[in-house]
Amino acid sequence: MALDTAGRVRRAAVKLFAAKGFHGTGIRELAQESGLSTASLYHYMGSKEDLLADIMCDCLRTLLDAATAVAARVDDPAPRVVELVKLHVRTHARKPKETRIVDHEIHALAPSARRTVVALRDSYESVWSEAVAEGVRRGVFRTNQPGVTRIALLEMCNGVARWYSPRGSLSLEDLAEHHADVALKALGACPHGPAEGQSRGE
Repeated sequence: MALDTAGRVRRAAVKLFAAKGFHGTGIRELAQESGLSTASLYHYMGSKEDLLADIMCDCLRTLLDAATAVAARVDDPAPRVVELVKLHVRTHARKPKETRIVDHEIHALAPSARRTVVALRDSYESVWSEAVAEGVRRGVFRTNQPGVTRIALLEMCNGVARWYSPRGSLSLEDLAEHHADVALKALGACPHGPAEGQSRGE
């Protein structure tokens, strides 16, 4: 019963934080959405900020674990980027509220909690950075601005959380494929591999 109630509190927090923002969500409103009294609410959560940090950390750890598994499994940079883009798109489509909270509420955290969340976010983004950098080194990608391009691609994929609907004209898998195609074009992916005279690792 306690676990069910804690889960209900968490679901209520995700709904409200995504819709109204952390600062726009009051404790009384969170209690009401959870079906609890304000006094009872504190038995199932720490502070409101603890709840926010837990939601963000769980989402980021899930992304990081999945991205790390992709990096370990896929050696070639282009297919690796394709898998990372698809992972990001699927996650933002399936968990739009959680990912919107991660993308927009870091500023609401106190410095200690913010450092933890930012470290997880940076670790996740470093998996993307390494894939892009490896592609440039191997001559698979041709871009003079790998860092800026990576940020642009992440922002593009983040947007899926705001507008994607399963009732739309594209299935989620088709949408993920399309975003992956756009990513490869943005990175200047070479359809025939490294440029002539350039070997792997050069």
